[in-house]
Amino acid sequence: MAKVGGARGIFARIKKWISGLNLRRNVGIDLGTVNTLVYVEGKGVVLKEPSVVAVDKTTDQIVAVGNEAQALIGRTPANLETIRPLRDGVISQYDVTLRMLQYCIRNACGHMLLPPRVMICVPSGVTEVEERAVVDAAREAGAGKVYLMEEPVAAALGAGVDIDAPVGRMIIDIGGGTTDIAVISMGGVVVSESVRIAGEKLDDAIARYVKREHGVLIGIQTAELIKQRIGALYTHKQVRSVEVRGRSAQTGLPQTVTLSSKEMLEAMAEPVSAILDVVCSVIERTPPELLGDILKYGIIMTGGGSMVNGFDKLICKVTGVPVRVAEDPVCCVAKGTGIALRNYKQLPEGTINLARARRDRL
Repeated sequence: MAKVGGARGIFARIKKWISGLNLRRNVGIDLGTVNTLVYVEGKGVVLKEPSVVAVDKTTDQIVAVGNEAQALIGRTPANLETIRPLRDGVISQYDVTLRMLQYCIRNACGHMLLPPRVMICVPSGVTEVEERAVVDAAREAGAGKVYLMEEPVAAALGAGVDIDAPVGRMIIDIGGGTTDIAVISMGGVVVSESVRIAGEKLDDAIARYVKREHGVLIGIQTAELIKQRIGALYTHKQVRSVEVRGRSAQTGLPQTVTLSSKEMLEAMAEPVSAILDVVCSVIERTPPELLGDILKYGIIMTGGGSMVNGFDKLICKVTGVPVRVAEDPVCCVAKGTGIALRNYKQLPEGTINLARARRDRL
């Protein structure tokens, strides 16, 4: 009996030692329409690649993912197809998204004894069907436990906001496919709205403008490059310009045109106006008690779209509220997922509303 008891004691100590090891990693994923970022606890953002997959249509095999697939856009032979498996922030092609998630988790975590805990951000306006698609894809991709989180909450955490404080903070997260606007207080979303107008729509607007005003056809990648180099949304004195090569809409031959940053004010006016309307709508629906906090602390902008020159000044002019762009705005959502997963490991799977889940545990 003494030997049995001693063996049990040794087994208990071994079990306790194993449980103390960090055999399961915590991974946060910003699964974006344009880019996917992966945050690993203790390491930071370890992966930042385009949400693009190249597929061989004859064999249905993945040829390239991320940067390699992005480089193939517009340059593939007939048997290859480049696919963006997410549209407007949600899964549009399940199988391709699954393979992209497998690639992300494998490259971020390598070989582990236990599958990782994964928290994935979703737009605040997703449906239950869209939520389930994300959870199922992540589990099939190798995740052990899967949690969901609203993008504006993750963005606030990644920007350094204390979301548990009893004050109102307003976040505008402009990604590639969606813009999420939310007022957050005491760990929960008070008012929010998600609109499927963001960076991609700005690129589309630029491409349409170049065709309409200059008679030149350009691709979306070229339009995005124009946005990054001379994109502007607020009146400015220092005019910048860029030469753009495309195809003449009349002759079909190559043609070069010069665009100025002043033209971008008109080019992106339509989608930007739609975003401003939603921002004003959220402010109008915010409880008066929280408006004072927003005026005091200002609006925080995150996401790649927030980096368009003058966007913060334009929102400030329209709303009358101070606006600032977060430090490293592109990575805020991914960082926020990692912070949330570290602090809320006991959340039930599939959680979106952190405040409600914590109240349910009390």
